[in-house]
Amino acid sequence: MRAAILAVGSELLGSDRVDTNSLALAETLAGFGIDVACKMVVGDEPDVIAAAVERLMSSCGLLLITGGLGPTQDDLTREAIAAVLGRPLERSDEILDELRRRFASFGIDMPSVNEKQADVIRGAEVLGNRRGTAPGMRIDHKGCTLFLFPGVPTELEGLVESFLVPWLAANTSGEGVETRVLKVACIPESVLEQRLGPFYDEWGNDGVSLLPSLGEVSLRLTTSGKRSERQTWLQPRQQEIRKLLGQRVFAESADVTLEEATGRALAAARLSVATAESCTGGLVGERLTRIPGSSRYFRGSVVSYANELKQELLQVSPQLLREYGAVSKEVAVAMAMGACRLLASDVAVAVTGVAGPDGGTAAKPVGTVHLAVTGGSLPEAMHRRLRLPGSRERVRWVSSQWALDMLRRVAFEITGSMAPDGCGRENSV
Repeated sequence: MRAAILAVGSELLGSDRVDTNSLALAETLAGFGIDVACKMVVGDEPDVIAAAVERLMSSCGLLLITGGLGPTQDDLTREAIAAVLGRPLERSDEILDELRRRFASFGIDMPSVNEKQADVIRGAEVLGNRRGTAPGMRIDHKGCTLFLFPGVPTELEGLVESFLVPWLAANTSGEGVETRVLKVACIPESVLEQRLGPFYDEWGNDGVSLLPSLGEVSLRLTTSGKRSERQTWLQPRQQEIRKLLGQRVFAESADVTLEEATGRALAAARLSVATAESCTGGLVGERLTRIPGSSRYFRGSVVSYANELKQELLQVSPQLLREYGAVSKEVAVAMAMGACRLLASDVAVAVTGVAGPDGGTAAKPVGTVHLAVTGGSLPEAMHRRLRLPGSRERVRWVSSQWALDMLRRVAFEITGSMAPDGCGRENSV
């Protein structure tokens, strides 16, 4: 089966949006051994949408379309496809009633513009959307199956899981490609490659790839075949890498971020956390609070950029600042201890450094960062000294990665699950 993906949305033709929906759909198709013959992105113009649909239907047996199912005037995918197929749009009273009930549950009357979302192409199967107001559709037409999905990624994800995946399972041979992802934080790609030496000696490196990004590496295991064969290949290799790397692995899913993994660890350990930040300017606290439910563990943040605020808010000794300077182990530890006291948290992380592009010295060049984690249950403060190359934003981001990963590992240490690995040494990343 050959497939094509059509993403509809004028915003996707600019420079500030990435078409992540097509990537997600391509990954789903690959899991069932389906080749994607073509991906297209078109604007919200009925003639352009219709021409693209007509062209893709002529060469593929499966066409997945995202976007243009909303209530606004530029949402025209239904109308364009109905015209191409020569089928009328019919308003569904059942969908209309469901839309009104949904809006009523929010305590508001449904705007009249949402009524168009109850229009269904004749002969289409309606795909109920539990996460939004735009139902999807599946249509069989002259040897091609079309799926229409909303463009909101979370809504697309729900419909793919509920409707596309079961359809693919019933209409394919079971052959496919499958990938497992293990994510590791704060290890350079070359160091990780070296640590995997015993794994390569036993299993070889076929199907193994390392994909580095700022402050983390995704290790991917990929194989093909029938599902049972894929499981037989993947399972022992994933377990062996997990055993080899231990708690260095912070996630076994491409979708889990480091802040999410850290939040889970803190919640599981029932630890409250505070941050004291200088060069990161609140980035660590911002990332921790991206996660729904972070109020279970996050107490607050002190952004003490100026030295006088380090003294006044965090009670950092003026003598420490004079003797060691703001960018030092001693001040980082004092900042973390001050945040613990001020914000009444179980643990706290502090970051102080020279993010650049100016401000460095021979002794403390740009990219020098000190991090510390302290708390009542820790026998002593954990400390990292980093020397980070690159731009100001790179230094800030990678510093936040280290801060989050130190918190995650402390949560495991306090619960007795592990010991910290090499804290206290200098790191060049």
